[in-house]
Amino acid sequence: MKRPVIIGVAGGSGSGKTTVVRNVCDRLEGCVAVIEQDAYYKDQSHLPMEERKKTNYDHPLAFDNDLLISHLQQLLQRKPIEKPVYDYTQHTRSRETVTVQPKDVIILEGILILEDEKLRSLMDIKVFVDTDADIRILRRIERDVKSRGRSLDSVIRQYLETVRPMHQQFVEPSKRYADLIIPEGGYNQVAVDLLVNQIRTILSATP
Repeated sequence: MKRPVIIGVAGGSGSGKTTVVRNVCDRLEGCVAVIEQDAYYKDQSHLPMEERKKTNYDHPLAFDNDLLISHLQQLLQRKPIEKPVYDYTQHTRSRETVTVQPKDVIILEGILILEDEKLRSLMDIKVFVDTDADIRILRRIERDVKSRGRSLDSVIRQYLETVRPMHQQFVEPSKRYADLIIPEGGYNQVAVDLLVNQIRTILSATP
């Protein structure tokens, strides 16, 4: 059976990665499985709540990439996985999981997926969504306040203390590993068309 295609979609928080992924899924309906790096934050159930709240979620060490790589390898072998669910209200992994079935195309999306060499080695196409910082922070504020029940002050404080410096230290430098850089996220239809056409080319190639 033909090996699935793995597409990595990286970029800063609020850059528009999800919009790119959604557009690709719409164009390749039914043959895409999406894996979010955010689901693979490390389990912190062994830590007291005050310690959990101090976690720097924008640092590479916050992720359980060993589990993520193991799951990607299972999907490459056409085996289903149980994807973790992260509970942001408890700052740890939920007891729930989501079953993900193998598909012809696997999209791995996350801020730091290009930072890890082992993850990069599994990808057939590496994408970086490049969006101006002012747009990214506005999108992050809207998401965290509306969807995660955060206060405006806490979102701004986190952005200044961890998100921005981690972006400059780890996320932005990882852009050099990208095969395709998409300015302005999923609204760049030309770039999304190029990505979809390349995926289709790989899928149609002889094994």
